[in-house]
Amino acid sequence: MSTVKVLVIAGGGGGGAGGSGQNWSAGAGAGGYQYNSALTVTAQAYTITIGAGGTAGGNNINGGKGGNSVAIGVTAEGGGASNGENGGVGLAGGSGGGGSGSPGASGGAGTAGQGNNGGTGGATYGAGGGGAGGVGGAGTSGEGTAGAGNIQFNLRECCYIFNRSKKEV
Repeated sequence: MSTVKVLVIAGGGGGGAGGSGQNWSAGAGAGGYQYNSALTVTAQAYTITIGAGGTAGGNNINGGKGGNSVAIGVTAEGGGASNGENGGVGLAGGSGGGGSGSPGASGGAGTAGQGNNGGTGGATYGAGGGGAGGVGGAGTSGEGTAGAGNIQFNLRECCYIFNRSKKEV
């Protein structure tokens, strides 16, 4: 058996689209992350799943949730989509999608330990989606800002070999 460091990041959520000429749409949430600095592994094949980004929404249609990523039994949850409907709440995920504006709606919940909540929409503008390092910005007098993504990990001491055709590490 060996001990390895593992960082798993899921796909981000898809943005919902407001109606034509409208500005209430919000940003989607970042994919969740999981970091394990001392995961015990054995010499064997491991399946790795890389989560895709969520689908984009259409006119007044929500985006899709990002796909989960899984590696060596560690799962990161896909990012929450933003709501494309007027006044629609952001959707939950690794980091939550931002709430739409007009009127302001709450952001989606981020998964504890993986990300942060989406921001709250303003009277007119949608909010930013949550990120790894912070809650999405509120949609106040202008567009909301994305949540910070400044999480740092020390991975210099690790070395992984990934064979894409066999999905082994």
